[in-house]
Amino acid sequence: QVQLVESGGGLVQPGGSLRLSCAASGFRFSLYAMSWYRQAPGKERELVASISNAGSFTKYADSVKGRFTISRENTKNTVYLQMNSLKPEDMAVYYCTRGTYSYITESSDYWGQGTQVIVSS
Repeated sequence: QVQLVESGGGLVQPGGSLRLSCAASGFRFSLYAMSWYRQAPGKERELVASISNAGSFTKYADSVKGRFTISRENTKNTVYLQMNSLKPEDMAVYYCTRGTYSYITESSDYWGQGTQVIVSS
């Protein structure tokens, strides 16, 4: 059974940082690209960042480029999203997803439950 469990969300001040983690199980983690999505009330779901199966390639939404870093440790079956210089517009529920393929696409077949990021003073 594929499981994706996000953690690390919480309250942070504008300009602050958070690191989200996604613990994966139930599949061969190293074979799949992984992504982070986010969605806030009143906003469209946004693909934030993706990483290929071996971590060789990454892709970021323009809105987070230069501030967020996606990474993975395949030995730990974990993907991370380091979020720096957080802005109020980053406030959303962040979801970890499994890509359909080993390479980066905009297709995901499994989603975690999400972790909430609140950016506020």
